[in-house]
Amino acid sequence: MYGLKAIVIGAGIGGLTAGIALRRAGYEVEVYDRVRELRPTGAGISLWSNGVKVLNRLGLGEQMAAIGGKMDRMEYRHLSGKLLNEISLQPLIEDVGQRPYPVARRDLQNLLLEAFELSGGKLTLGKKCIECLENDRDITAKFEDGSSATGDLLVAADGVHSILREYILGEKIEPKYGGYVNWNGLVPISEDLAPSDMWAIYVGEHKRASLMPVGGDRFYFFFDVPLPKGTTSDRANYRDELKEYFQGWAEPVQLLIDRLDPDAVARVEIHDVGPITRMVRGRVALVGDSAHATCPDLGQGGCQAMEDGLVLANYLISTNLSVPDALMRYEKERKVRTTEIVNKARNRAETIHGKDPEVSQKWYEQLEHESPLDVTKAIAKIISGGPLH
Repeated sequence: MYGLKAIVIGAGIGGLTAGIALRRAGYEVEVYDRVRELRPTGAGISLWSNGVKVLNRLGLGEQMAAIGGKMDRMEYRHLSGKLLNEISLQPLIEDVGQRPYPVARRDLQNLLLEAFELSGGKLTLGKKCIECLENDRDITAKFEDGSSATGDLLVAADGVHSILREYILGEKIEPKYGGYVNWNGLVPISEDLAPSDMWAIYVGEHKRASLMPVGGDRFYFFFDVPLPKGTTSDRANYRDELKEYFQGWAEPVQLLIDRLDPDAVARVEIHDVGPITRMVRGRVALVGDSAHATCPDLGQGGCQAMEDGLVLANYLISTNLSVPDALMRYEKERKVRTTEIVNKARNRAETIHGKDPEVSQKWYEQLEHESPLDVTKAIAKIISGGPLH
């Protein structure tokens, strides 16, 4: 099915990856996004090996390595600073054949955007898609400003609050609160915070403080605190709030709070979506967070969006009965994979953040006695479930 035209709604990780993959497959691709300026939500993303492999397949491996952080090990510490477990990631890298690359979201988005535009794809901003109209031959996206775009298929990558999800499901699905608030940002790498090749995670009181190396000699950091949904916060108070929530935590956590720039910190109430009953209707396919937003506790949200884009393009190239037939095959493969990830990430979020305090306490005890190889095997199992083994 070469020479066809794809309309992509959403210029995030999933939409741009799908756009690049479809351009490589010979499609004409137009990407539309409602924002007037692309500003990624959140400071960083832990791009595990399955996501990196998608970029390798799309010819972007060297560029990814240049912007990714060198993460050779991970370390769990009690809030007091006591070491619970140190885990070398070398066995994981050897097992799956690719190192992970934590990365600043803006750097990743810029990489994807540049690759998409260099491939001949077209991006238009300031276009909010409000509905789509389908017939036997094509699909038309209607925009709020009265304009429209018509193609052979429509890729709905319009995020956790997707408008097009309702078209596919025939009902509105609201994102579900994950039970905690996440503050995240970037700070310069410094040895008094953590070694430059280590992902450092402090845990206790159902909270987390984390530092992860990304490109540009920076750490991507985040803080997690279980809070009721709807708590509000003034940016000017972020530092004081974090000082209060993490009072008595180890010195590196205190130094991190001192050094962060509140003006550059994102504060996010964590939500997920799904699992949903279907990802496809006719010539429309959901991709990424619009289909399966996950709690970030497995670090698989961006990776799953990338896998979606690649698998979608593969079915459109390799099957030629019809566009709807290819999309149904895409759905059949991706629904199994993404349902498992959404459920696992939700369970992990609940374990970490004290939904059942006894379960969280057992997890703390497990961390201290768990074999590092068991940890890397569990991560490798998630990675290897993707389309690029």
